[in-house]
Amino acid sequence: MSEAFDLNWLVSVDDHVLEPPHVWQDRVPSKYKDIAPKIVRKDGQEFWTYEDKRVSTLGLAAVAGLSKEQFTLDSVSYADMRPGCYDPVARLEDMDRAGILASMCFPSFTRFCGQVFYEAKDKELAMICVQAYNDWMIDEWCGSAPGRYIPLIIIPLWDPRSAAKEIERCAAKGARALCFSENPVPLGLPSIHDAGRYWDPVWQAAQDTQMIVCMHQGSSSTRMRMGEDSPELSSMSWAIGAQSSGTLLDWLFGPVFVRFPGIKIALSEGGIGWIPYFLERAEQVLDKQRFWASDGDVRYDLASGKVKNVGELEVDLMTLDLRAVFREHVYGCFIDDVTGVQNLQAIGVDNVMIETDYPHSDSTWPTCIDFARKQLDGLDEKTQYAILRGNAERVFRFKAYK
Repeated sequence: MSEAFDLNWLVSVDDHVLEPPHVWQDRVPSKYKDIAPKIVRKDGQEFWTYEDKRVSTLGLAAVAGLSKEQFTLDSVSYADMRPGCYDPVARLEDMDRAGILASMCFPSFTRFCGQVFYEAKDKELAMICVQAYNDWMIDEWCGSAPGRYIPLIIIPLWDPRSAAKEIERCAAKGARALCFSENPVPLGLPSIHDAGRYWDPVWQAAQDTQMIVCMHQGSSSTRMRMGEDSPELSSMSWAIGAQSSGTLLDWLFGPVFVRFPGIKIALSEGGIGWIPYFLERAEQVLDKQRFWASDGDVRYDLASGKVKNVGELEVDLMTLDLRAVFREHVYGCFIDDVTGVQNLQAIGVDNVMIETDYPHSDSTWPTCIDFARKQLDGLDEKTQYAILRGNAERVFRFKAYK
């Protein structure tokens, strides 16, 4: 092995933290403690309460240390979890065991982009809770071990201007990325194409602070399924590629990269094997349809056959280079994706990062580095190093070290 490329460690850009019970109770004003997020134990059950919500922790969200035969959808208590799920010091031990040099952790109780606070009734408290989570993530979780955790924040989705201020505040404290929805529309929020430019303050702040916009699969609070009676495993198999590909295409043909050329996005836990096909398909569509489509932003209803022009296009379809836009702005993230690794030339080595998904049921823990090295076997050491560690350090402007 070359001394220039240490392949014994990886940087995971998608893991998860089960927020410890004190996160909000230690940080909100006393008048809010009763309705702020807290853990309640009653009649042998443990769950989070927040305002009038009652939320249990799904067993599949905390399987670290269990065999596949022990996975369950049943709720799980903190006493039954491996401490690495919620304790940053204990997590380090699990990371060392698996060859994880550094980790970026998505939230759990808040859901993947802070939806629980967007849905809250009291938005003043919700904003306090967003800030409390971010302070805890930066100061306590990441602060417990500099060089081991990449700070990832949530934003108040209901108030883009306040979100911009929170991005700037957290960037000054060392945050490197923010959580956003793969599709805000199912949440009841404007799309990234909104004519009123609802999200522009967020994009401006992200560009100014060089924060990466991370969109975790499932952050639209939906899972694609063919029908209500479709098997759950069918939807689980379909969701990652289907939803993430929709996100990618929406951004490639959308206005954000035109307005804010410094924005970069990560398709967190989105996989990469589907990327070559959808890039190819998008190029085919652009080649054949760009002339009529350049006349305006058109909607075509297959059922009625009606065509509606809804406005002007900001993207110049005559000069749009989809692959160039992808390589400049987009990063695919994968856990277990042999097909994607075999097609790296069509994706771009610089646009791929690896994940371990600890402590979820898709995780490769505790054999993360061995599993990753096996997937990358046959690639040159420079390429392996880029995927294992180098790309993540460059993209998130983060130096990983012990």
